[in-house]
Amino acid sequence: MTVYYEDTDMAGIVYYANYLRFIERARSEIVERMGVDQNAMRAEGRVFAVTRVEADYLGSARLGDRLTVLTTHYAQSPVRWVFDQKVMRGEEEIFRAMVTAVAMSTQGRPTRLPAEIRALIRPAAQS
Repeated sequence: MTVYYEDTDMAGIVYYANYLRFIERARSEIVERMGVDQNAMRAEGRVFAVTRVEADYLGSARLGDRLTVLTTHYAQSPVRWVFDQKVMRGEEEIFRAMVTAVAMSTQGRPTRLPAEIRALIRPAAQS
């Protein structure tokens, strides 16, 4: 992705909250590539919600930079889906986040990830 003017502050540096938008887009693309229809899930009364974000700002992206978001993900439990995400500018890691999402009912109650999704997500490594 390219950093556009709208992504930056007055100094031409990416505004800190926009990194969360960048990684959200990457997660959405992963879910879509997995064949998950989130509109159909919502119609069935189930949605995803982010419950935790742990972020490290390691550098700054600037207007015109080309960024890549690298994402690995795993099921931490039948309810939790964890994403380890890195925003890269070339070979340089400039942002890192660990994001936990859960499945929940449209009434806000935790629910299991749908079986078809759990089948596509590798479980967390056991130690």
